[in-house]
Amino acid sequence: MYAVVDILGQQLKVSENTKYYVPKLKEEVNAEVSFDSVLLLGDDKSTKVGTPFVKGAKVIAKVLEHIKDDKVIVFKKKRRTGYQKSNGHRQQLTRIEITKIG
Repeated sequence: MYAVVDILGQQLKVSENTKYYVPKLKEEVNAEVSFDSVLLLGDDKSTKVGTPFVKGAKVIAKVLEHIKDDKVIVFKKKRRTGYQKSNGHRQQLTRIEITKIG
C-alpha cells in the first residue's frame, strides 16, 4: 500500500516501514505524527484520488531525528564589474519513518 501525502507543502509518495527526509517538524524525537492531507491512496487492486484530500485517510509516522542537510553554496558574479557574492545555507530536515497508512 502507498499514499501521496502533503507534508508542509512538499508532496511525497510514501509506503509503510520506510524512512524519509521532510522539512523540519516541530515534534520531538520519538513522537508520533499523523498527516491528514492524503492526496492519493493506492494498493495492488484500486486507487483512490482525493478532491483535494481523501476523506478519512490518515498516515501515521514516527520522528526519528532532526538533522541539517549538506551545505549549499550560492555564488553570484557579474562579468567585468568586479561583482562577486558568495552565500550559503544548510537546510534543516526531519527524518521520519512511516508506521501506518489507513
